Amino acid sequence: MMIRDAVNEDLPDLLRIYNDAIAKSTATFDTSQLTLEERAVWFSHYGGPHPLLVSEEDGKVTGYGSLSRFRDKDGFARTVEISIYVDESWRGKGIGKALLQELLRRGKELGHHVVVAGITGGNEVSTNLHKAHGFQHVGRFREVGHKFGEWQDVDFYQLILPNE
Repeated sequence: MMIRDAVNEDLPDLLRIYNDAIAKSTATFDTSQLTLEERAVWFSHYGGPHPLLVSEEDGKVTGYGSLSRFRDKDGFARTVEISIYVDESWRGKGIGKALLQELLRRGKELGHHVVVAGITGGNEVSTNLHKAHGFQHVGRFREVGHKFGEWQDVDFYQLILPNE
């Protein structure tokens, strides 16, 4: 497996993986499939202090992850939100773990101080992955999302990156 920076040519694969999550999971609260044009706008927000990485196996994009701005105000500049999506057929093969580890390494290298993860209630795979890497539960927003006819809670986790 190779982890690398995403490039424009990855957009169709990133869109495919994300649209699958929209259709089948509560990992995102988007409820309608996105277009390539919409995803290109999203893609343009990454780079510099906000990496967008892909995992690749034999030339095929198998997942992606990012560090996004947590809030727009300057005082939050060193806090980022992590997101990871893995192609359904590649789950359970360590891709999420590899992406998370590389994103944390990059976050530290880029001088970020805190990484925040918002995880929909019941997503034990993501919860366990983040906890295994030192994330601590800091709160729950109850019934803040609505998808598949049900109200969804979102648990928030954070990791304070070590200063060395």
